[in-house]
Amino acid sequence: MRSTILGFVAGAAFLQTRATLPEAWQIAACAAAALALLLAVRGPVRGAIAGTLFGFCWAAFIAHLALAPQLDKADEGRDIEIVGTVAKLPHDFGQGVRFQFTVEDVLTSATGVPPTLALSWYRGEDEKLQLRPGQRWRLTVRLQRPHGNANPHGFDYEAWLLGQGIRATGYVRVAPGNRRLDDFVLRPGHIVERSRDILRTRILEALANEPYAGVIVALVVGDQRGIEQPDWDVFNRTGVSHLVAISGLHITMVAGLAALGISTLWRHSFFTNAQLPLLLPAQKVAALGGALAALLYVLLAGFGVPAQRTLYMLAVVAAALWMGRATSVSHILCLALGLVVLLDPWAVLWPGFWLSFGAVGVILYAGLGRMEEGAPGWRGTLRLAARAQYAVTLGLVPLTLLLFSQVSLVGPLANAVAIPVVSFVVTPLALVGSFLPAALAGPVLWIAHLALALLAKSLEWLAALPLAVWSAPAPPPWLFALALLGTAWMLAPRGWPHRWAGAAAWLPLFLLQPAHPARGQFTVTAFDVGQGMALLVETARHRLLYDTGPQYAPAQDAGSRVILPYLRARGIRHLDTLVVSHSDLDHAGGALTLLDALPVDHVSSSLGEGHRVVAAAKHHTRCSAGQRWEWDGVVFEMLHPALASYDTAGLKANARSCTLRISAGGRAILLAGDIEAAQEAALVNAAPDQVRADVLLAPHHGSGTSSTPAFLAAVRPSIGVFQVGHRNRYRHPKKEVFERYGELAIQRLRTDESGAITFEFARHITTSEHRRDHARYWYDR
Repeated sequence: MRSTILGFVAGAAFLQTRATLPEAWQIAACAAAALALLLAVRGPVRGAIAGTLFGFCWAAFIAHLALAPQLDKADEGRDIEIVGTVAKLPHDFGQGVRFQFTVEDVLTSATGVPPTLALSWYRGEDEKLQLRPGQRWRLTVRLQRPHGNANPHGFDYEAWLLGQGIRATGYVRVAPGNRRLDDFVLRPGHIVERSRDILRTRILEALANEPYAGVIVALVVGDQRGIEQPDWDVFNRTGVSHLVAISGLHITMVAGLAALGISTLWRHSFFTNAQLPLLLPAQKVAALGGALAALLYVLLAGFGVPAQRTLYMLAVVAAALWMGRATSVSHILCLALGLVVLLDPWAVLWPGFWLSFGAVGVILYAGLGRMEEGAPGWRGTLRLAARAQYAVTLGLVPLTLLLFSQVSLVGPLANAVAIPVVSFVVTPLALVGSFLPAALAGPVLWIAHLALALLAKSLEWLAALPLAVWSAPAPPPWLFALALLGTAWMLAPRGWPHRWAGAAAWLPLFLLQPAHPARGQFTVTAFDVGQGMALLVETARHRLLYDTGPQYAPAQDAGSRVILPYLRARGIRHLDTLVVSHSDLDHAGGALTLLDALPVDHVSSSLGEGHRVVAAAKHHTRCSAGQRWEWDGVVFEMLHPALASYDTAGLKANARSCTLRISAGGRAILLAGDIEAAQEAALVNAAPDQVRADVLLAPHHGSGTSSTPAFLAAVRPSIGVFQVGHRNRYRHPKKEVFERYGELAIQRLRTDESGAITFEFARHITTSEHRRDHARYWYDR
């Protein structure tokens, strides 16, 4: 059984790495082969192979069903009038509200609107948007097919949308026909979501303007979107981020308390003479009550993977008690694992899945043969809890480094304090306070918040320690496997020889260094940041970032969402130089985030002295023509702007874009920022030989005011790169400009189509495109 379930999970996971889906007949043949193997052969190997085939077939079948609803390309970007209901808990992000919408009717002649949409409704000045789950609305919307930024080590938004059943995204248009039709449509899902909304509203009203109200909301209803990014940084650095989700411990506690209460009442026949235990044993009633309480809590929690895992494990235990059958904990864990993947094959794509089941698996493995060592009473309980924390801390180190490229060194100490405070003080008080009458809810929630705030102060102190976190590049598969073997050796049962020697297998993991080009060569990565620019330039021993991408929303920018995850996964802990070409937010949007997150030796920009980026920089200089330096055999030349331009009043920011040429071994790339025709002409007239380059970052994203024929003739690139957002409102690159590149036989690459693009400059230029080289079956579907 266990080998079959593990094979099932492996098969489903393997499908998520494929570029294409198998055809229907291939799925049927695969399933038939798995069934024949299962019936004809005995043994665990047979079970594992058959399970793998079944998992692959099942995931492929579900993927075909999920991908079937599609928005026609002809309907992208046009006004469509629809009627439907608010399906999930809306999120107010400051500029408006984001929400899931279930379509009931399409009033405009559109041939294919998917049943579930992700919409944003931007509020006008002084406009209040009162959206609640279960409401029915008539709306005019503009939609597009699922699309997200595609970067190495980045969040896969398209995969997430697919897992949520969302097959189109868009926004609500200002239209006279937008109106609410019903305040509540009675459906089971709406009842759950409206209940979550009521609890969230009660908490936010009771804790108005309190800094950790969002954390209290997350602990009660599982909505983490109200937690501020600085708080997430502290939780991640101290290794306690798992506690601000509704974890297995919280659900088990609620189920246990419910089972205890129901058992007590049943044993006493609800203090009547009914003799209920004679009709049904109290143990079975308690198991049923605990499982139902867990189900209700998990529904309120948003049905996340850790919550699902605990619910299914409790359900298996309850079923075993009802049927009078004993079952091992490992069987229970495997059944829960299989159920999660059966219901959601995309769960294997997310870190929470592996960390949740990995933590329980480590505890089971480390506890083999040792449970008898614990003394009875609170000392024994404390000793077992300490051993469990020790096992989880060690056991998840390789997985944490693989998933996040960092591990918290202060995590054991932080968790030793945070686990009891959050699990036995904050969460119970938050749950009780959420259901109490308003007069009592306020004080109880305030006490929960006070305990959380005191805990947060100590966590902030730990997070600020210089060695709070150890960072390393994401390990290759063979190194990860070696570290897992060493971990298993260290956590082996007592009596295993030289358990401490397993730590030696960790040394390559912690000492792994970032990959880098050879001397005289360089690599350039153009990130897919949407409508904006951000490129990382690497030489043998130095790294320069040219522009930092856009700001998407308050506290959300390309620095935190794209660039930092990439740098951490690569093990890059600091930048030698940051060039911010000019002040437009699609170029400077992530600069402050990056300056706050990692050391930057030098900032070069065309920004004014009063700009916040200049104030945050350790060392700043204005970029100007004539600046030149060399790193590891690679030459960097600043071609624009002229120093005198800073004294010219009324000059657009675009006109002062820092223009950088990088060359080595006869190969070069020109990073032209947002210069326009006048600046292009000045460059060609002043130094026509200096602008020559093999790769050109298209000026101003390929706008109609740049990439003049004279400039392209002077640069003579073989490759032109357009960093543009998918279906951006500026319609970059302009059709005539894009065609101009093609007429000159210049290879054209777009980040909205290719994802991140990497160039390796050596004797030849090697190009890699993320969407091509790491293709997945859900891309552009």
